[in-house]
Amino acid sequence: MTRYPDVVDVPEESRYEARYGGAVAGVAEYLRTGELIAFVHTEVDPHYEGQGVGSALARNSLDAARTAGLAVLPVCPFYASWIGKHPEYQDLLYSKKSRVTD
Repeated sequence: MTRYPDVVDVPEESRYEARYGGAVAGVAEYLRTGELIAFVHTEVDPHYEGQGVGSALARNSLDAARTAGLAVLPVCPFYASWIGKHPEYQDLLYSKKSRVTD
């Protein structure tokens, strides 16, 4: 049975951390406004690769975004790909409200 990491928001660092005990296994960095969270970079420690750390970061942070009523902008390629494979999170994707063009 796979043991998943604890995922915590560390707002003073603008990132989510996946932790096994005191060890940080991975991070998902973000920029946040009152309406939007943009995930800009995800990194998993090589020692923890292939253990579901990235998925735990994505699932927990996206669930938190849903709870907070935030739209999601997946700048990070990992987040964009992960959301593409999990249609239950695609409703969170940010879309411009204005359709005005020059």
